[in-house]
Amino acid sequence: MNYQGVLTKMETEFSLPIQYYLVFESDFININQLLNKTITIQFVKYQCLNCGLNKPIYRQGFDKQCFFKVPQAADWIMRPELSTAHLGKEDRDLEYEKRAQLQPHIVYLANSSNVKVGVTRKQQVPTRWIDQGAHEAIEIVEVPNRYLAGITEVALKDYVADKTNWRKMLKNDIEDENLLEWRARLKQYIPDEAKEYFIESNTETHLDFPVNKYPEKPKSLNIKKAQTYTGKLVGIKGQYLIFEDETVFNVRANEGLVVNITVD
Repeated sequence: MNYQGVLTKMETEFSLPIQYYLVFESDFININQLLNKTITIQFVKYQCLNCGLNKPIYRQGFDKQCFFKVPQAADWIMRPELSTAHLGKEDRDLEYEKRAQLQPHIVYLANSSNVKVGVTRKQQVPTRWIDQGAHEAIEIVEVPNRYLAGITEVALKDYVADKTNWRKMLKNDIEDENLLEWRARLKQYIPDEAKEYFIESNTETHLDFPVNKYPEKPKSLNIKKAQTYTGKLVGIKGQYLIFEDETVFNVRANEGLVVNITVD
């Protein structure tokens, strides 16, 4: 079997275990069905997710010119506290920003390599947790816009991590935590503007990833440098493909690359 297309983050389905799909323009692959199979990934060219041109990817699937132009790569994406659509102020495209920012957002705790705080649109639960490789997560507050979620996250970052250690997550070097207790301890630090949105009663969500073997010393595949790689797929976690030789490939970090995938 042979597939070719531009990489975007894997689509997922919340089930036991989680189902992963690599979606190309005219085809898709259920990655779970490739477990224990030998696959070859070959770099073909670049294809910016905005302009479609064969130009080196700068960040997030965009070439450098597009990255500093498109609203999908604005600073408020990574730093939601910078959102201004609720004030009617434009950053790059006010209509886009209103659609993205002026909708319900969740501030959550997720345990992947450690307990961390994060922000996502409500409609992205539990997808966001899957993408981070979290094996358990819980919502803390549900607010009506991205700005309120952002200032809540900033306030809580003084008391809980906001980053995931990807190596520890992939090694499955994790401990179960009582996220209900974490949420209760952090409640007092929620900003006054968001206190009314605290979620008083809910339960942890547990996630099960399709991994047959976790790497002890994961090494990241740079497909642009390697040009081609062949390995036996033994797991999928977060947005990573895990191979038997402990090579791992971060699909999301390689968005905008056109690859050829061959399944033996």
